[in-house]
Amino acid sequence: MYRTKSGEEIFIIDGHVHNWDASPENQRNIHGKQFIDCFFGYHSALSPKEELWPKAKFEKYGAKTMYRDLFVDGPDDMAIIQPTYLLDFYKKGFNTTEQNAAIVEKHPERFILNGAFDPRDGERALDYLHELKERYGVQGLKLYTAEWKGSSRGWKLSDADAYRCFELCEKLGIKNIHVHKGPTITPLDRDAFDVADVDHAATDFPNLNFIVEHVGLPRLEDFCWIAVQEANVYGGLAVAMAFIHSRPRYFAEMIAELLFWLGEDRILFGSDYAIWTPKWLVEKFMAFELPEDIKKERGVDLSLTAKKKILGLNAAKLYGIDIEKQKKKLKAAANKMAAD
Repeated sequence: MYRTKSGEEIFIIDGHVHNWDASPENQRNIHGKQFIDCFFGYHSALSPKEELWPKAKFEKYGAKTMYRDLFVDGPDDMAIIQPTYLLDFYKKGFNTTEQNAAIVEKHPERFILNGAFDPRDGERALDYLHELKERYGVQGLKLYTAEWKGSSRGWKLSDADAYRCFELCEKLGIKNIHVHKGPTITPLDRDAFDVADVDHAATDFPNLNFIVEHVGLPRLEDFCWIAVQEANVYGGLAVAMAFIHSRPRYFAEMIAELLFWLGEDRILFGSDYAIWTPKWLVEKFMAFELPEDIKKERGVDLSLTAKKKILGLNAAKLYGIDIEKQKKKLKAAANKMAAD
């Protein structure tokens, strides 16, 4: 658990992590290589030099490394593990719910497992949602609207088949809909990640929470104008957080905009592991202060209270986590691991 210099504990829920296999053996075609090369480009460009990984490790790091980076060397208390299937690019998928479930089963006190659906599967998508709920009890999903499927190069949250899935999500109690609406990853199409369809879905499904991952970058302004009108829209900071190192002024502008439009109750921390590890992100975030001119212009501040909410309290509220009870579970699990 992260502690401030004064000894105050901060419970951290990392809202966006993956355990992927993008190794050459799993790449189905050139697009699998393009995709992971693009991820590695972001990693190389935005990470501190001492945090850079060799390419082979980045392609496939495994569950043990993930656990260590998040919870032993890293400050995370819990993490939401998000799937990204990409079956057209990877033989076994990039990281599916079924694959992620293996590490969740081993460390249930640490992970929240999310599922996914693809509305282009029609009736099979509905059947799969039932399976995800019955088999894993998922409370959330991660949707990738730019994913390729045969001749299709994306879909929209406002599509009729997507609405059928959202209607079923309401019935099943799958309330947290994480959507990748951020930078394009080669070879996916930039416009397939446009945020406009969030407006439609959030309006028509007020009982669902739409967590817009990567806060819509490079469409931050569009995202903020939507989120200020839709109380069930949240901003996930994965990718945006990395700029705290390479372009701190840019990060300050982004977080100030989010605080101005959404407020501190609708912003969630995400490391986007393994593009970046949470240790340096959290350390830099806790040390970060908004420049005075930005605070004065927007009338906001990145206070300790705001940081606590962003780093964990907001996600805990969405997923119904009682933090004090969770601390006891983590302590019991740690004692058991030590005894074993």
